[in-house]
Amino acid sequence: MPITEMLARNARMYRDEISLVERDPAQGLRREITWLQFERLANQFANALLARGVGKGDKVALLMMNCLEWLPVYFGILKTGALAVPLNFRYTAEEIKNCLETAEAKVLVYGPEFTERIDEIREQLSLENLIFVGENCPKYVASFGEMVRQYPGDEPRVNLADHDEAALYFTSGTTGTPKAILLTHANLVSACITENRHHLQHHGDNFLCIPPLYHTGAKMHWFGSLIVGSRAVLLRGVEPRWILEAVSEERVTIVWLLVPWAQDILDAIESGGLNLKDYQLDQWRLMHIGAQPVPPSLVRRWRKYFPNQMYDTNYGLSESTGPGCVHLGLENIHKVGAIGVPGFNWEVLIVDDDGRPVPRGKVGELIVRGPGVMKEYYKNPEATRNALRNGWLHTGDMARQDKDGFIYLVDRKKDVVISGGENVYPVEIEEFLRSHDDIKDAAVIGMPDRRLGEIPVAIVEIKPGRELTEAMVMEFCEALPRYKRPRSVFFDKVPRNPTGKIEKPKLRERYCAGSVAKVV
Repeated sequence: MPITEMLARNARMYRDEISLVERDPAQGLRREITWLQFERLANQFANALLARGVGKGDKVALLMMNCLEWLPVYFGILKTGALAVPLNFRYTAEEIKNCLETAEAKVLVYGPEFTERIDEIREQLSLENLIFVGENCPKYVASFGEMVRQYPGDEPRVNLADHDEAALYFTSGTTGTPKAILLTHANLVSACITENRHHLQHHGDNFLCIPPLYHTGAKMHWFGSLIVGSRAVLLRGVEPRWILEAVSEERVTIVWLLVPWAQDILDAIESGGLNLKDYQLDQWRLMHIGAQPVPPSLVRRWRKYFPNQMYDTNYGLSESTGPGCVHLGLENIHKVGAIGVPGFNWEVLIVDDDGRPVPRGKVGELIVRGPGVMKEYYKNPEATRNALRNGWLHTGDMARQDKDGFIYLVDRKKDVVISGGENVYPVEIEEFLRSHDDIKDAAVIGMPDRRLGEIPVAIVEIKPGRELTEAMVMEFCEALPRYKRPRSVFFDKVPRNPTGKIEKPKLRERYCAGSVAKVV
């Protein structure tokens, strides 16, 4: 069954019930749509795309902040047989252009927040259509609102099968070079089943979705609600007060948080900025966290204030159709610190460099096999061969398994820094730093941080006879997107091994050993 069938079924069974709510506290905005309105809007957009020549195998990119239209646009694309291509809203104009070229996108759907970036590259793009979602549509772009009003809300006559290609999601290796992950309808449906099995969503639940929908984590967690036709709230903004107001006023039962947001809520409670008695939270049954390592101390603090909530940790990759290939399990809070056990319908091994399973307690690479494993890296056979071997997805993460079968992450083969749930790729920052006239060499590592999990810090080697200060380096880095900027700069020689590779373990030992206390 293609995933679009779930939406059509919900429209038939729960037509007048609310499916999605959008809350934007900063703007004082609240909007909602029913399951029937959701389905009809997706159909109208699909029919509009079909009329413009979009069909099976084409690529339609989405560059939008979370909003009420995001998911109807996504499902409208899928209903045409085209592939949805969600793009990270943090991408620079150049990164947007590169991803659109890699995906061979035919259409780009974007929101008002990205007008300036699209204008910068518009003449360089080989797109057939630009579609704008929002107010004050530029004259040279088609308006989503005007477009859908011209087309019926009837189901498009497009035959879809389980193993039809459905979406491309971009990820990157340590080089930061985007790779497009090809997922099928069967992959997406498997995520619905796995997520629902793990968190036991039922029709009466209400899921608060805060992370961006371009990310597989946010969307695939919502898939557990889609499969049972339960309500979801899209919250724009992560202020602790806004989160608790949404939970209270919308009667939310499930919330997925990133570590920094949970830390902020706890800090606000402990500082007196939030009084839990001001909110109706008794119905909030589950808080779960993913996207980065979770400090056990955070969970202990959380349970002090929310003792009746269930808790879960999730591990996954875009290559495994999001979270769930490993999860802690609602009943295993005594194992906090582990990422968990194999998820529903998933197999897990920890192997050495030759692909042989290692004994329990020994460190090796985590590999997974299950129905969510991607089809391939789009048009990248070498990367696909490296990642997919004999049906197993090699994650690049180093892990160990305890005597009870619970898996603990130890380190990442790739040197990606996960800061606040976002991947930061050191090589990109290192190459940028080396472009400075006074910098001879540079290395970037992740330093433990209580709130963000990790922060990028730079070790800079200055050219002989030159002078630099931390303030000068920080000013230079303002040309980078904010989340990629180093938070601290250390001046030192960058150690390299005989083959020229930076010896980052030495740097972590030198600069991060005393920082572990921040996250315990």
